[in-house]
Amino acid sequence: MFAYIRIDSIEQALRDSGEMGPDGVQAAGYLAGYAVSGDLLDGGNDVLVECVNPIEATRAAWRDVAETRGAAVIEVELHCSAPEVHRARAEGRVVDVPGLKLPDWQAIQTREYDAWDSADLHIDTGTTSPHDAASLILGAISAG
Repeated sequence: MFAYIRIDSIEQALRDSGEMGPDGVQAAGYLAGYAVSGDLLDGGNDVLVECVNPIEATRAAWRDVAETRGAAVIEVELHCSAPEVHRARAEGRVVDVPGLKLPDWQAIQTREYDAWDSADLHIDTGTTSPHDAASLILGAISAG
């Protein structure tokens, strides 16, 4: 059983607070996520974090949270090799976090994203079903 942290939920809660100022959330959602993850790990919990994690700096910060607490890290990059499928999924996605505004296709295509060669798993969701992706991730956790 994992404690589950979703950065979209944290960031939307920060927006809803009205205290973020004109620049918006920026790094605050990730920083809150690191702190909560650290507390959960300190409490003996296993933690699963869902986030875009687009740049090496954020990836290194997640690794640091785990490593400073002696926890194992399994990094999973989900990507979709079929642009038409990716676009259809992005444009058809249902918002399940109240108030969250999803990025449009243009924003997704132009988002800064560093190559993630160090990920433990690279799963192509254009060719891998959600069930099979989950099995691959659980297998990596069991092996780790």
